[in-house]
Amino acid sequence: MKRLLTATALLMASTGLASAEGVLQLYNWGNYTSPELLAKFEAETGIKVTVTDYDSNDTALAKIEAGGHGFDLVVPSANYVPIWVEKGLIVELDASKLANKGNIAPEWQDVTWDPGRKFTIPWQWGSTGIAVNTKVYGGDINTSSVWLEVPEELKGKVNVVPEMNDVVAMATMWAGGQPCSEDAEVLKKARDALIAAKPNWISMDYGATEKLSNNDWAASVNWNGSTMRARVANADVAYGYPKEGYPLFMDSVALLKDAQNVEEAYKFLDFIMVPENAAMISAFARYANGIAGSEAFMPEDMKTAPEVVIPEAHKAAGVFLPTCTGKAQEYVTAIWTELQK
Repeated sequence: MKRLLTATALLMASTGLASAEGVLQLYNWGNYTSPELLAKFEAETGIKVTVTDYDSNDTALAKIEAGGHGFDLVVPSANYVPIWVEKGLIVELDASKLANKGNIAPEWQDVTWDPGRKFTIPWQWGSTGIAVNTKVYGGDINTSSVWLEVPEELKGKVNVVPEMNDVVAMATMWAGGQPCSEDAEVLKKARDALIAAKPNWISMDYGATEKLSNNDWAASVNWNGSTMRARVANADVAYGYPKEGYPLFMDSVALLKDAQNVEEAYKFLDFIMVPENAAMISAFARYANGIAGSEAFMPEDMKTAPEVVIPEAHKAAGVFLPTCTGKAQEYVTAIWTELQK
């Protein structure tokens, strides 16, 4: 999922790039790749990595399905990995080329969306919750009522990141259901709440880190790492974990079936599983990673950050989004389409 989006890529790449020795094309979420990590990788291997940004799982999937993209690696969220596998867009990894695969933390070695970690390597993981400027609003921030039943103090000041599955899942959990529900009554309640709440929002946009930092927005449905970055810049920002339920995500790196720089890709995949290097990824975007031993290299302020270390009182409400059935995804898409009108 899941994260901090900019108008331009860290390093722009054009489509249809030809294979070249010593280069690698990474297709990743915007503002999610540490420049320091890339510089270190190039210094150690001589391989230059070009990063192209995308803003959602659906954008990335559509781009790769269209073909002619020139990318080698992509970073889908957990609930999308099975879709990439089913469509044959990513390939099973050759473990013999990944000497550091044993560094994947035990809890991330065998996951429901990629059993046995055959197709992906962990990048970062986190949650989708609610960022609130506590100077503007002093009420309970651990509830989706903040954005679905907008308090008077926040009307016209709430943003909702336009990530379809996260937003509809949060509204569905607020309505008493679970993500990917097919319960018509629950979905109607979620849909009605979203439609009724939208006039009280200021926008459905990305860029929450900057706009929360600058007090342009007083609240936003947002990702935890982005919210931590906003709090570091603006101490009034706090992160809420909705008690009705909130999504958890893990974004993982996969090798595209039509990758042109395969050996370079394997070197990068192995490189990011070195604990010190995984910590560099986290230090930049402020999300946890799935590599054991990286904790020793993490910035001190991340080791106890409430956005990164989920408080015990809120852990039970977190849910990894499943891959929806076709029918459930149709419902999600229908609600989302109506919300965009």
